[in-house]
Amino acid sequence: MRRIRLKLARGRWASYRHLDLIHDAIVNALTSAGATSEQVIGARAHPWTFAALGHRREREGRVHSLVISTSSPELAVALKTLKTDTLRYARAATGELFDFSAASVIQEDPPLCADPGVLGVLALAPIVIRDRSAEGTRWHSSLADVDLSAAVNARLSRFAGREVALTIQPDSLYLRANPKHSVLVSTKRMKNGRSAFVIGMQAPLVLAGRQEDLLLAWYAGIGEKTRNGFGCIGLAENGVGR
Repeated sequence: MRRIRLKLARGRWASYRHLDLIHDAIVNALTSAGATSEQVIGARAHPWTFAALGHRREREGRVHSLVISTSSPELAVALKTLKTDTLRYARAATGELFDFSAASVIQEDPPLCADPGVLGVLALAPIVIRDRSAEGTRWHSSLADVDLSAAVNARLSRFAGREVALTIQPDSLYLRANPKHSVLVSTKRMKNGRSAFVIGMQAPLVLAGRQEDLLLAWYAGIGEKTRNGFGCIGLAENGVGR
């Protein structure tokens, strides 16, 4: 298990339009550090996640920090030796360039939690849960309508090869004050020129359970599409900036 935070100098940022550009830059860095493509992308890829911290201005996103995290021992080795000069990706078809090569790297320690324990967290990247009751591909837009514990445990159990039994509760006061807590994230530009979008949700959460399950959620992320930049969590006491 390993987690790093990459930060650009104060006042600097990297721009992007679609989240897959950042994903591809991270894939380039991980494979350059020794990970195989099968470990990073595809149906059998190991669990990893990332969060792009910054803001959006109209159609452009600006990132000042990246959090990259994995529960995989193999990918943890790649993260340990990752070189920032490989954390860049250019897409000739659209003229886009994401360049994080000037970032500094901070190795992040695991959160302190008892066994069993409780963690108060924030969604550094939106949490994505598929709406299984709808036809086609639909995403939940409200955490009040989701059995979050069941959805997260099912996916983490597949990653771990064992039963994961976390209890995950959104902050009810936050949901009451912010009934609209979903965001529309542009994930990629399709061949027809249109953008593909995913709906994600953001709110403070309380995770309770065994220490090994809490740490798995911390390093692997929660929800779906974690390897595409969703479901990365951070300690609520540290806020988004740390």
